[in-house]
Amino acid sequence: MNLDRIIAVRNDKTVYRDGDNCIKVFGNSYSKANILKEALNRAWIEETDLPVPSTREITTVDGKWAIVSDFICGKTLAQIMEEDPDNKDAYMERFVRLQLEVNSHVCSNLIKLNEKMHNKICDSGLDATTRYDLHLRVDGLEQGKQICHGDFNPSNIIITEDDRAFIIDWAHVTQGDPAADAARTYLCFWLDGDIDGAEKYLELYCALGDTAKQHVQKWMPIVAASQLIKGNRQEREFLLTWISVVEYR
Repeated sequence: MNLDRIIAVRNDKTVYRDGDNCIKVFGNSYSKANILKEALNRAWIEETDLPVPSTREITTVDGKWAIVSDFICGKTLAQIMEEDPDNKDAYMERFVRLQLEVNSHVCSNLIKLNEKMHNKICDSGLDATTRYDLHLRVDGLEQGKQICHGDFNPSNIIITEDDRAFIIDWAHVTQGDPAADAARTYLCFWLDGDIDGAEKYLELYCALGDTAKQHVQKWMPIVAASQLIKGNRQEREFLLTWISVVEYR
């Protein structure tokens, strides 16, 4: 393998390009079990007709685990939006329709979103009273069976030169209520500082998906709590404003 060309570096992972291969190399903070679980999630998603890169192999590189998949040549939708702001609304609609396509599929093999949220709340570092309230919120919301990407944002959409869209980064995929996936995406826009984009996204998702905005909003304190486990101090104060024992409004 030729690991000279780095595509991205994030959270103890480095992504390389080697010809037609995309090689994601995991650092030592990732357990073997979690890496193999991500590879299995990818395989299950590939069995749908969703536009995703094919996984080629799971291997090791200098003693570190790696997942090799097809390299998709193109630009991320985030790059395209930044380069062509005058057409951001059209790109946003395409983005939302792609997410709704993801959310229209079912995969019973994936971990349940509600179960994953319970686990993240336990690891959030929040006080017992707040954790108890959040656990009750999760139990009071729909279970759902649809595929939820878990990190659906414009940086995880690649548009090729012939205008095909591919969805990448399936590490956080679950089965559950699509409204939770929308709440997570809404939070991603906020964390990126694109408040206007967040509001436009939510309006469009609810309109095109025939989803009540209040239903998405009920998930927001929960997805904010789940984000706390990343341990980002700069985000923590902001996330805590979204986590309240009072009903989210």
